Amino acid sequence: MSAKLHHLVVYVPLADADRVREALAKAGAGAIGAYDSCSFSMRGTGRFRPLQGATPAIGEVGSLEAVEEERIEVVVTEEQLRGVLRAVKEVHSYEEPAIHVLPMEDYRRFL
Repeated sequence: MSAKLHHLVVYVPLADADRVREALAKAGAGAIGAYDSCSFSMRGTGRFRPLQGATPAIGEVGSLEAVEEERIEVVVTEEQLRGVLRAVKEVHSYEEPAIHVLPMEDYRRFL
């Protein structure tokens, strides 16, 4: 694999997790060798307070919220990144989803 890789992490309410995973895979994220739709998930609690001007999908402006969420991680190539991010934003219920994009080394180049 010679394409520049990124590690994409997105946090979603549990009810959105399958929909977001499907959108990621359809956009090409999670392709590793002869496999596709590869992802890793774990659950945790997301906390946030919607501020004035926000239109929260969960909770109310000014109130601190705690939501059970799933952290979904996938591998994405540089070429796929823009389309993958658009796909996530399209299906995610949050107005401002928490998404992290980190540069990644392909371990196979060291073998």
